[in-house]
Amino acid sequence: MYLFEGLSKEKVKREVEAGEICAVLGPENFDIGDTIADPENPEGLPHISIDEPTMSMLFTVNNSPFCGKEGTYVTSRHLRERLYKETEKNLALRVEDTDSPEKLLVYGRGILHLAILVETMRREGYEFQLGQPKVLIKEVDGVKMEPVEHLKIQVAENFSGKVIELVSRRKAEMQKIEMKNDRVILEFNIPARGLIGLRNPMLTATEGEAVLAHRFLHYAPWAGDMQAPQNGSLIAMETGTAIAYSIDKLQDRGKFFIHPNEDVYAGQIIGESTRGDDIVINVIKTKKLSNMRASGSDDKIFITPAVRFSLEEAMEYIKGDDYVEVTPKSIRMRKIILDEIRRKRSKKVE
Repeated sequence: MYLFEGLSKEKVKREVEAGEICAVLGPENFDIGDTIADPENPEGLPHISIDEPTMSMLFTVNNSPFCGKEGTYVTSRHLRERLYKETEKNLALRVEDTDSPEKLLVYGRGILHLAILVETMRREGYEFQLGQPKVLIKEVDGVKMEPVEHLKIQVAENFSGKVIELVSRRKAEMQKIEMKNDRVILEFNIPARGLIGLRNPMLTATEGEAVLAHRFLHYAPWAGDMQAPQNGSLIAMETGTAIAYSIDKLQDRGKFFIHPNEDVYAGQIIGESTRGDDIVINVIKTKKLSNMRASGSDDKIFITPAVRFSLEEAMEYIKGDDYVEVTPKSIRMRKIILDEIRRKRSKKVE
């Protein structure tokens, strides 16, 4: 047994008094809430209840054209060992094997909980891919139940209407509205799936002023389908280096997530389309050079700065047929099926 002294631990020579916080070295295969008792008169304390996971995400090995270039641990064995090791100390995390040895289902308490794990792993040198986060659905007495979260939003008064409109589209129910100086505090009960992808539109609608906080409340009957509008993607046609000339000519198709001279591969998501469906574009095409010159043909290139996603934003942004590719140096988004023809065939089958 060890007692805590400042930032370190000291070994106990004799005994630990009641009320002391100590560390015990030796027991194996124990769980949170277990009691270490006197063998002559064992008496167990009541078990502590821990919040169950509410969201799942697929972890799989990186099989993109750029795999193995930046990471140290890239195999399914490395991924499996690291995730199962995490469950020993991360109490709200669950890991489950799937039909494929390369894929694992990881259950957590939300996007942020899973994002912290992913960020820790990429800093340790792991390279892998993530699927779209999904909420856990339960069936109680034949009724489909989903997790509901209590959402609290603090925002300037002139943006409150936009906030209410935005969350109402995601099946949120208003519980409370309160004025505090020049700020409005809005409280909602919202299905957990309504929080996926909410942060970016919320910050855009409120000019970055909204402050969001949420916590798990309970399971409630399924609230119905959500009509959350989302634009299609701009997808790279070929593998190579993005050219400024091509990006400039294609800016009317949407906003880009990449800079000029950045390496891309066929099937990578490099931008957001202005339309509802995906568009495949060629950003590695260079300008044709000739001896002919004409007045006004060599215009200056003006490129809008690329939109850059944090890890958490990328996890929220992807759709069901996308992956987030995570490496120690890069975060990319891609289609699960990289080949355009195969992708179209799979959609027809669906």
